[in-house]
Amino acid sequence: MEPPKESVAQRYKFVWRFLLISNLALGAYMFARARKKDTSVVEETKAAAKVPSSPITTVAPPTPDEPVFSPPITEPVKALQPIPEDEQRELFKWILEEKRKINPKDPGEKRRIDEEKRILKQFIRAESIPKL
Repeated sequence: MEPPKESVAQRYKFVWRFLLISNLALGAYMFARARKKDTSVVEETKAAAKVPSSPITTVAPPTPDEPVFSPPITEPVKALQPIPEDEQRELFKWILEEKRKINPKDPGEKRRIDEEKRILKQFIRAESIPKL
């Protein structure tokens, strides 16, 4: 058998063209994106220069390097109504069914799932469910 007479570049001409075009497109996108950011910064400074400032109250505009942080708004914690025991039992039964559907991949995971199922069964069988 004779080795192929075409060079590697000729043989994979489509691949080379695709890589070249995609790299050029990516470069153009990155260049346009950086240029867009530069023009927005220039427009902001021009807009700030056009606004007349009163000599009595001068407030320094925040620099782009130092973001302005407002204090976090905290909402009071709402006390939720306790879930009735029968609904909790139904939830535990559903969780137990889901645990039974799981196929463990290794013995350690099987032991962990078996332990969780054992705890769920204890909660389901108990006369009263402990309050948290």
